[in-house]
Amino acid sequence: MSDVPVFVLANLVVQDAAEYRKYEKGFFPILKRHGGEFVTYDDKPHTFEGSAPRPGRVIIFKFPSEEQARQWYADPEYQALSVHRRAGAPLEFLTMVRGMAPRA
Repeated sequence: MSDVPVFVLANLVVQDAAEYRKYEKGFFPILKRHGGEFVTYDDKPHTFEGSAPRPGRVIIFKFPSEEQARQWYADPEYQALSVHRRAGAPLEFLTMVRGMAPRA
């Protein structure tokens, strides 16, 4: 199912804006290099039912395939950059959700 897109959801709280900005500046070129696309973010998401994400930011981005998402996350340049995210905005979760296969 390499032609099925995947979405990555992140929930984080920005605690050190300067440190997090270092991450943001380098994030988009790496995301793009792996075929990723930024979808949206929301600092005040609304939960209709169930447990709400941790207060803070929810981010959604998309990759054309699971393989590309995994390559992005494993990219040594991304992992080096993510030190700034970890220092400035601890994660509650970083989750991959597989899209639906095309219907016949």
